[in-house]
Amino acid sequence: MAFAGKKRRVLFIVENLPSPFDRRVWQEATTLEEAGYEVSIICPTGKGFERKFEVIDNIHIYRHSLPLEADGAAGYALEYSAALFWEFYLAFKVLFTRGFDAIHACNPPDLIFIVGGFFRFFFGKKFLFDHHDINPELYEAKFNRRDLFYKIMLLCERLTFKTASVSIATNESYKEVAIRRGGMPADRVHVVRSGPMLDRLRIVEPVHELKKGRKYLVGYVGVMGKQEGIDYLLRAAKFLIKDKGREDIHFGLVGGGTELENLEEYARNLGVADYVTFTGRVPDDELLAMLNTADVCVNPDVANEMNDKSTMNKIMEYMALAKPIVQFDLIEGKFSAGESSLYAKRNDEEDFAEKILQLLGDPELRTTMGEFGRNRVISQLEWSFEQPKLLDAYDQLFAS
Repeated sequence: MAFAGKKRRVLFIVENLPSPFDRRVWQEATTLEEAGYEVSIICPTGKGFERKFEVIDNIHIYRHSLPLEADGAAGYALEYSAALFWEFYLAFKVLFTRGFDAIHACNPPDLIFIVGGFFRFFFGKKFLFDHHDINPELYEAKFNRRDLFYKIMLLCERLTFKTASVSIATNESYKEVAIRRGGMPADRVHVVRSGPMLDRLRIVEPVHELKKGRKYLVGYVGVMGKQEGIDYLLRAAKFLIKDKGREDIHFGLVGGGTELENLEEYARNLGVADYVTFTGRVPDDELLAMLNTADVCVNPDVANEMNDKSTMNKIMEYMALAKPIVQFDLIEGKFSAGESSLYAKRNDEEDFAEKILQLLGDPELRTTMGEFGRNRVISQLEWSFEQPKLLDAYDQLFAS
């Protein structure tokens, strides 16, 4: 694929996760590389991804350290300032070595437009915004307030859309935000969902040792953060174990994050620590072992404005592995999962627990729901259905 007689060259900038750990970014990057683009990525280091530079699948990855994993306003200010410094430094490094024609910015945070805008207006580079999270709502979910910082988030969001020539939304709710709040023309917003890749999400034999001698395993994968609702899940576990007397259920929680230690302490305070395994961030093989062993998978994301509009990767990963799901009744979660999930009353941990019990007591229903989810992924949601949409967005970007 040519651009003025040369390969189209794209520089991804990601602040919150390393590549290739960030699956959406890696799927987009490899799709572009396979389509003939020259791809570079700037991202932070992380556990298992400590090398500052490496080439994987012909994609050049430039990583930088961050001073800390932010928690609180001062921490975020320090993290974002350091990230912007390294993003500028490494962008110039790429510019003067491999070169790039376009920047693909992945939020959060909504500050990468500063880098993208600089290179767009001073060097004529193209700028595409890949909208992963609705950042003002993310701030509200973390800190439960709409203050000056919330208004600053709204301003940064609007400036990001104003700087971008083309934007990508992960679902129709995000497309509406881009148009209504960001002022993007509707024909320049492309919905590219985070569909799973089935060659990664393999169905393998369960590892019964993960059940810790109990009959059932409830599985979860995701970030251990304040807005992910793990506290609801732990209270649901307490209700099942202490109130219902169900000592035959174990919980396997895969993922890392700023709240991991606090959640482990909370499980101890609730008296359910012996029934919960926190793995932290682990390689894919260990993640797959936990999810394939699970009888039911859960998404306890709190019902709020952010989660209502967001498509969670974990939902489609569960579906790809043919797992029945329990989650709260959220708009985009319901759109993705359909009949592969039961939906608890919003933010009601006891109803969430009852839905888990309903599935554990009905193996036929679990099988039916799991098959529905996997078939939906195979026929509609797998990443191969999203690849042409991504390439269409890039054709528009380079035509502008």
